[in-house]
Amino acid sequence: MTMTLPAVPTVREAGGSLASDLRGVRVVWRRELIRFSRDRTRMITSLIQPVLFLFILGTGLSSIARSTAGISFKTFMFPGIIGMTVLFTSVFSAMSIVWDREFGFLREMLVAPVKRWSIVLGKCFGGMTVATIQGVIFLCLAGTVGVPYSPVMLIELVGEMALMAFALTAFGVLIASRIQQMQSFQVVTQFFVMPMFFLSGAMFPLSGLPEWLTALTKIDPLTYAVDPLREAVFSHLNVSPVAQHALDPGVSWNGWRLPVPAELGIVAVMAALLLGAAMIAFSKTD
Repeated sequence: MTMTLPAVPTVREAGGSLASDLRGVRVVWRRELIRFSRDRTRMITSLIQPVLFLFILGTGLSSIARSTAGISFKTFMFPGIIGMTVLFTSVFSAMSIVWDREFGFLREMLVAPVKRWSIVLGKCFGGMTVATIQGVIFLCLAGTVGVPYSPVMLIELVGEMALMAFALTAFGVLIASRIQQMQSFQVVTQFFVMPMFFLSGAMFPLSGLPEWLTALTKIDPLTYAVDPLREAVFSHLNVSPVAQHALDPGVSWNGWRLPVPAELGIVAVMAALLLGAAMIAFSKTD
């Protein structure tokens, strides 16, 4: 009596192809979205700080800012607070790398049969998507501070937020790739994030500043991401040329005001450089 052995199923080896690496990007990106959607506390608390800055600090500063030509100071602050929302959400989304390292999950990701750049790219796309979603939620408050719900303006803001979020997430991944503990990540990121935020012009106009402060704002990479947000908002407000110049002077190099495409180009170049550096650093992660 002859025995018929069951057919052995064919096994497809993972990895070794671009399709497998792209699938790794999609899996990591999707994981970031799932984690974000399930963490409602994170969703709410990440919006509380921007709301407090806009309505409490903005209202308080409005009482002493009398030279805004009839423009509410909260209206001026709105683009900067959008940048703040994207900044903190993007950078701290990279904290999941440190979290995964502490609990051993990162080791399982590193031994997966995909190239490590796909993990980095998936993390960056995930952080970009989460931060952009947070920014879109915050855009719902535009009407409360006198900013119109212009479809063109909203599309511009969403695109600029996405580019900004990708660059900042790559920056966070670069830091997280070499840090072992959550506490260290928080200290290091705060060391960079807070100066970047306050020097970006999110809280004050870039005109009439002392020379030393003007120089610092120009070397702050976040300045070139916040200014396009403010330009998009102010281009849809009915303001006088004097108020436009005072509150939205833009970034100037030797008297030449950088156009928005040039500023976005600078952000895109920084995003590419930070992504490349993050990939190199992540390739050395143990």
